[in-house]
Amino acid sequence: MSGQRIGVLVSGGGTNLQALIDAREKGILKSGEIALVLSNKADAYALARAEKAGIPTELVLRSTYKEGFEDRISELLDEHAIDVIVLAGFLAILTGKFTARYPKRILNVHPSLIPAFCGKGYYGLRVHEEALARGVKVTGATVHFVNEIPDGGEIIMQEAVAVCPGDTPETLQKRVMRLAEWKLLPAAVEMVCSEREKEKTE
Repeated sequence: MSGQRIGVLVSGGGTNLQALIDAREKGILKSGEIALVLSNKADAYALARAEKAGIPTELVLRSTYKEGFEDRISELLDEHAIDVIVLAGFLAILTGKFTARYPKRILNVHPSLIPAFCGKGYYGLRVHEEALARGVKVTGATVHFVNEIPDGGEIIMQEAVAVCPGDTPETLQKRVMRLAEWKLLPAAVEMVCSEREKEKTE
């Protein structure tokens, strides 16, 4: 195991985390290793996925740390010597103070083609509900760097996915995950890790 040390922040089921774990096993993600999975929800199934894969886990509850929530996350990222941070369904908005500590080191996957259906409040099924309500024919996913504006950082990669007649928010969500998110996120993480590894040797 070598390369950049990746910390994955999660809140839920961890399907995007699983995509990263699988990509590492398949050799798609070769310039980084997942060194930490951190959750802000005690019942996040992503923690079980991490444990099964032998990845260290940490739990940081906002109710426990209150104003020190982000500081505690930073402490743990430092303790585990994390280079690159991936938000994989992490449902806490990070402040500008936090994101400024990690310029071009935090990646997020969003289930639409930014700038469509993004920003504060746009996550999970709501994104797909809005896409269907607007009648768009094409949607997709975006991996972007994270800054102080929700979904406002520089775009790294995008993948388009067709909206099909009769789609529900649930069917559209599954198609976007399968055809875009699960492929795009590992590819983008590999690209960022690879570039950071090259910079180390230059």
